[in-house]
Amino acid sequence: MADNLPSGLLEACVVVGASNDKLKEVFESLQQGKEKDSPPLEAEVLQVHAPPFVTKETAGGPQGSSGFGRVQRRRSFIKKKKDRPATPASDDNTKDSEATDEDVSVPKDIDLVALPQLCFPGGLQISSDSREDSFHFLVFTDVLGNQTYGVVVQYFRPVQIYQDSSLYQNGHWSSSKVPRLYAAFGICVISKYPYYNALRDCLSSLLAQLKTCRMADFEERVKEFAAKLALVPIPPPGQLQVAFNLRPLQIVLPAKEDKENPTVDLDLHLPFLCFKPRQLLQIITCILTEQRLVFLSSDWARLTLMAECFMLFIRPLLWQHPCVPILSRQMLDFIMAPTSFLMGCHLHHFEEVAAETDDLILISIDDGTLSSSSLENVDIPDMPLDAEDCFVKRMEGMQFHYDLDVCHLGTSTDINEQRLQRRQWQQRINSEIQTVTLELIVNIFREVQDHLNYEHRVFNSEEFLRSQDPFDQPFYKKVLDTHIFHSFLKDRLNRKMDSFTRLERSTRSEAQRMKATLESPRRPTMQQMARKHSGPETRLSRRLGASLPNLGEEQPHGLPVRQTSLKKLSHDGAALKIPEKSLKMFKLPEFPPPLAYHYVQNYYSEVIGLLGKAMASLPPENSALLARYHYLRGVVNTVAGKRLDALADFQNLYRTDIDIFPGELARSLVESLPPDERAQAERRSELKRLVSKAKKERDGGGAGRGDDGGGVKKFQLPRTHMRVEDFVKRVQESGIVKDVATIHRLFEALTVESLKSGLGGQGVDAAEKASQSVFYIDSALDGQIKQVDPEVFRVFYTFWKETEAEAQDVYLPAGVIEHLDTHECVYKLSSSVKTSHGVGKIAMTQKRLFLLTEGRPGYVEITKYRDIEEVKISSAPFLLLRIPSLKIKSSLKKEMFEANLKSECDLWNLMVKEMWAGRKMADDHKDPQYMQLALTNVLLMDAVVGCLQSQKAIYAATKLAYFDRMKLEVPMMVPKTTSETLKHKINPSVDQTEPRAVDVLLYTPGQLSVSDPDGDGNPKLWCALSDGKVVVFDAASWSMQQSCVQAGASRLNCMLGLDLYQVWIGSQDSVIYIINTRSMSCNKQLTEHRNEVTGFALEERGEAYSQRQAYSCSADGTVIIWDVSTLQVRKQFRLSCDRLQSIQLFSGILWCCARDCIIEMRKNGVPHRRLSLPEHLSSRPSAFSGFTLLIEKEQLWTGCVDAGELCVWHIRDLAKPFQRIPLQDCQGVTCMIKVKNQLWVGCRGWSQGKVRGKIYVVDTDKHTVEKELVAHTDSVQALCSAEDRYVLSGSACEDGKIAIWKVE
Repeated sequence: MADNLPSGLLEACVVVGASNDKLKEVFESLQQGKEKDSPPLEAEVLQVHAPPFVTKETAGGPQGSSGFGRVQRRRSFIKKKKDRPATPASDDNTKDSEATDEDVSVPKDIDLVALPQLCFPGGLQISSDSREDSFHFLVFTDVLGNQTYGVVVQYFRPVQIYQDSSLYQNGHWSSSKVPRLYAAFGICVISKYPYYNALRDCLSSLLAQLKTCRMADFEERVKEFAAKLALVPIPPPGQLQVAFNLRPLQIVLPAKEDKENPTVDLDLHLPFLCFKPRQLLQIITCILTEQRLVFLSSDWARLTLMAECFMLFIRPLLWQHPCVPILSRQMLDFIMAPTSFLMGCHLHHFEEVAAETDDLILISIDDGTLSSSSLENVDIPDMPLDAEDCFVKRMEGMQFHYDLDVCHLGTSTDINEQRLQRRQWQQRINSEIQTVTLELIVNIFREVQDHLNYEHRVFNSEEFLRSQDPFDQPFYKKVLDTHIFHSFLKDRLNRKMDSFTRLERSTRSEAQRMKATLESPRRPTMQQMARKHSGPETRLSRRLGASLPNLGEEQPHGLPVRQTSLKKLSHDGAALKIPEKSLKMFKLPEFPPPLAYHYVQNYYSEVIGLLGKAMASLPPENSALLARYHYLRGVVNTVAGKRLDALADFQNLYRTDIDIFPGELARSLVESLPPDERAQAERRSELKRLVSKAKKERDGGGAGRGDDGGGVKKFQLPRTHMRVEDFVKRVQESGIVKDVATIHRLFEALTVESLKSGLGGQGVDAAEKASQSVFYIDSALDGQIKQVDPEVFRVFYTFWKETEAEAQDVYLPAGVIEHLDTHECVYKLSSSVKTSHGVGKIAMTQKRLFLLTEGRPGYVEITKYRDIEEVKISSAPFLLLRIPSLKIKSSLKKEMFEANLKSECDLWNLMVKEMWAGRKMADDHKDPQYMQLALTNVLLMDAVVGCLQSQKAIYAATKLAYFDRMKLEVPMMVPKTTSETLKHKINPSVDQTEPRAVDVLLYTPGQLSVSDPDGDGNPKLWCALSDGKVVVFDAASWSMQQSCVQAGASRLNCMLGLDLYQVWIGSQDSVIYIINTRSMSCNKQLTEHRNEVTGFALEERGEAYSQRQAYSCSADGTVIIWDVSTLQVRKQFRLSCDRLQSIQLFSGILWCCARDCIIEMRKNGVPHRRLSLPEHLSSRPSAFSGFTLLIEKEQLWTGCVDAGELCVWHIRDLAKPFQRIPLQDCQGVTCMIKVKNQLWVGCRGWSQGKVRGKIYVVDTDKHTVEKELVAHTDSVQALCSAEDRYVLSGSACEDGKIAIWKVE
């Protein structure tokens, strides 16, 4: 437990200076006139102060918890007192002449050997005159990459030496003739947190005291200072800051923005004052490409601050190599390291460093220049132009000078008020800079996700490079091989919801959102094509002359300035939204004056009391700030030894903000509980779950902790024969297609027998290999097992990629592009052929066929796919020959289009028919994905024919003509009623390899309001899939807004929308997950249920200011009533029934549906009436599946899981139903909802001889079935209503789609 106690602000405070012997030597030399100024001396550690400063032992009590710090095994810092440096110390140093040992506690991760050099990187100076105090900053990195931070102040103070037995008394020497010396002392405050500005302010306050104190009090003052800092708790991530007084200053500790990002307590605008935007971009490029960088400056403080700024600029990417921002003179040989690194040294070492080794990037902070140590120019690749231009434009609109912002204000007479004003400005500018640099990183790496295969953890780097602009490819080629990028890829494959993901999703264009909704092969759109060919010479001019100057030139002036581009970004007009941050400050009480245990405990008690008052004054809806107070109080309770109180505070984070839950600390607290406290925790219901969870994790060895999901693989062509399972995996890894059913059809196409006629253009050897593409093994087994030869796969993959590459080079004149939609793409071009409209090339897009005429390129539309009436192969006479031709009849034109396609005729016949059939299916079923699947089939046909080049190539391609075959074999006639009622279909499993069942649907209305101007005001559709995955659609455009919001890892059973900003989700793992609809993060959990949560109900708001209540139920019969604003349990009760599966509120009365009964509850939680299964169903195994109550008609409607009927009961007589409404071809009811005067019933049914998901629309007045809708190819699992205008239905995993129906 001791090792996991939270650290305070201070890790250690170290005093560094010259030893007494060295000072005597310098004194004697100066007295004899040998030297005017002393040479640099070797610095030594003089004092070390580290927590714990106060323990129970010092109070005479039994051993217990320490003060604010850690009780852990430490290395000892032991020095003989006679050898100890004679720094300002206590009076009794003069009385102890004998050698004694002193053990000073030192944290085990602090290296005292190198620390003196880093405190005085330029050497320790002794002079005869006083000099100005100076600060600089340190970063220590251990072998595991963990970082510790230090702030050092160097200050000069007079030091006198013993002479002629004269004594130092009361701070004065007895002899006034002794020369006066000023020695540099360094005080280094070390912390686990990068509070550069705050620690500098702390040291400034300490200096004000030290300069007026007696030398005898020096050590005690420093120790007292360190002890105070050790009492300061660190604020949790979020909007809560911690403030404390160190007279005369008030110090403020800002919080981390979130748990993934570090604390920002430095001035991020400093690099923009030293470098121009394009030079900043060059430095970022050098970091992203992992160059060997050396920062140089005449000011030591600038080195660390600049390095840390650039580390923040590249977030969430992380520097993976050595980072030593300050090198002392003795450490300059570090730059000989063979790896990438980022280091810093003094500017006067410039020539020495440059001559040491080649390939260094030298960055002069003072001059604002970059240069190379190489004798030849080092070519640093240019950053992608679009990202660069956007960044430069953002920078031009920012104000980096504080004085310009406050020139209209008067001068404050309060120093802390001035500091507050400056701090607020700095926080605002820091936020702007972080947003702009994050946008830069997003613009650079936005398209990476398009080339990831999440299931097999593959990144197709070659495909990604090919998709980039040729001018940008040198940059990406270098970046893709770096450790930085590899770590970033792992986070993307783990679907990490960090700042990058949030900004990338929030800045997607509508086209990008629709692209995520419909998986389609990659081709340039007309918009991209027009942009690509609009001004290539301008783009080229921007890329000339971008190498770094070498040191042989007269002066390193950096890069030549590029010419201004006339190119416009598509998002030029969009202003970047800088999030407004509402910060709250918690001020600590005054520190206790004496360092005694009981005073420290009283201090903790006072802090806990103040936090309690702050929480009591908060409105319940401010749960985010309440979570920060709970966290802070939990930390203080921990170090105060109040374990149960600390656990209670941490448990409250589940209902306020689970994102900041300190898992390791809570686990350690539970494990450290003595038996009596553990028994108390077991008796407290709110702590029992926390204790059992910690025990389970301990017994399971902490399974899942630190799991990064595995490594990243690059796609490689197979080298062995593949059975169908391995073939599916390889195709998915290649990025060609994800859908398993389509890949199975491709497997059949590539394993057609007798492929012996060779491979076009691949040579005889390849043809012989391809002829072996089918192998039959284990002939004794039933059936024959097929395998694909790796050579066939290689040729197929090569043909597919070459076709994609050729599509990038297709040139269409502006006159042709204007006839096509902006998001239309050319997927296939024929060779030049003779047609009924002249000579030209037939072009295929996802919407139409058109002729690209030769000579003077022109556009002749052939037909749109939905207008096709007939496609057939004919023959056209040519001299004595008959040439195969393709004829296409359009409903909009009288004459048929004919093209003499010769050898291409069979393939184009197949492709056009497949696109025609796909278009018809898409129109009939209102499902645009059919068209995308047809397009994929067509491109696979093309690749198969191009790969095989044999007599059976066309036959093989027919294996992929899925929609055309469906049209011929089983006419998929959509019933007229279904077609008229169905509006649209969407696929929530579009990024999955196979369809997933839609378990729950929830529609939430729009949120357009003055109070939420920055929020997304469109209505949303929430869809729960398997394994805790939630997909969110924009219900205005039906584009996918969030592809994955994770709510646990179990099946989700129910959802409820509350208060516009939160969605509750009940899970099979017995937890209620609460999603914040603004951040799209699942940051709250309600853990009071002990069985799977199965249903929700929301109480209607009565009076304007009344507290709303929500009801939840679990399968074991438990019903909990929640206060919506506080998330506290108001009441709970338990029913005796067989699996409670849903609840509903009607006029304030709660009705509960179980498998065996439906129960009406009284308001006091006591069952009032019970409705059992109808008599005609009680004789066989059956169960209720759902119900609805029609209050105005006093009717209760029920459905059962294996009965094709609805039962209508009268509320006053629940003995038996008074009417049964049969549902034709229904095998059982799965769900039902009331919409207007209709009841929509989801079922498992039959249609055209197959199992189908059906919806019956029942008139509640006439008790008749109005419509019978054939909704899905699997049972209907979920129904929801969208403002009584639309009904949305979700189906089981065979279909996995959502249908949108209009309500009449």
